[in-house]
Amino acid sequence: MVKIAITGKGGVGKTTLSGTLARMLAREGYDVLAIDADADMNLASSLGVKNPPQPLTDYKDLIEERAGEKGGMFKFNPKVDDIVDKFGVVGPDNVKMLVMGTVEKGGSGCMCPASAFLRAFLRHAVLKDTSAVILDMEAGIEHLGRGTTRGIDLMIIVVEPGMRSIETAQRIKELSEGIDVKNLAAVINKGTSANIKPRLEELGIPVLGEIPYDTELVEADFQGLAPIDVGGKWVDAVTDIKNSMLEMIAGFETEE
Repeated sequence: MVKIAITGKGGVGKTTLSGTLARMLAREGYDVLAIDADADMNLASSLGVKNPPQPLTDYKDLIEERAGEKGGMFKFNPKVDDIVDKFGVVGPDNVKMLVMGTVEKGGSGCMCPASAFLRAFLRHAVLKDTSAVILDMEAGIEHLGRGTTRGIDLMIIVVEPGMRSIETAQRIKELSEGIDVKNLAAVINKGTSANIKPRLEELGIPVLGEIPYDTELVEADFQGLAPIDVGGKWVDAVTDIKNSMLEMIAGFETEE
């Protein structure tokens, strides 16, 4: 089973890539779990899920019951092994989907029952769940802890032409090193790799492939359709990226 985390700055197309890769893996016979861990929570549309599940953080009573303790304390390892079955939905191609939601933070942030609950769920999904996992993340990697990242096969950073995207990639690489993410790769969206690929390689981030700008993708968005259900050169490019991704992961396993 493959475990993939996809990240990048806002607007680069990481959610669209996440949903399309999830559907492609499912069509190849993988049992796929797609997790929306982005604050914008748009993964459902890229999967073609019409009625997305409520975010886990909306279930405050459940979180308090499983992760809360008296005196403002919390349980580090609450029960989470039934969460996908109880609160996820099944979308096209039998992709299971779940939305994590956001934790309200005050001051310098918090480690509270909700945060502990989400971290425990991610640890279970990445380390113990037998599904192939596609994790659609924010540009930061706050959800991931050292224990979780041991199970991630590859973190994909989606970039687009421009220095801000490169700077985000550099920051993600630095953060990922701090939590022992060993394998990173990039996907270049909305443009040519001529100027971007050398910069990424300088950072030690290999490029899986590039995705051209595609008007059919824009039209699919207007129609509320998942890109994979529309097709076009964008989807063809992602197919190549999916193949390169699986080959890269197989290479990691051979090295081990």
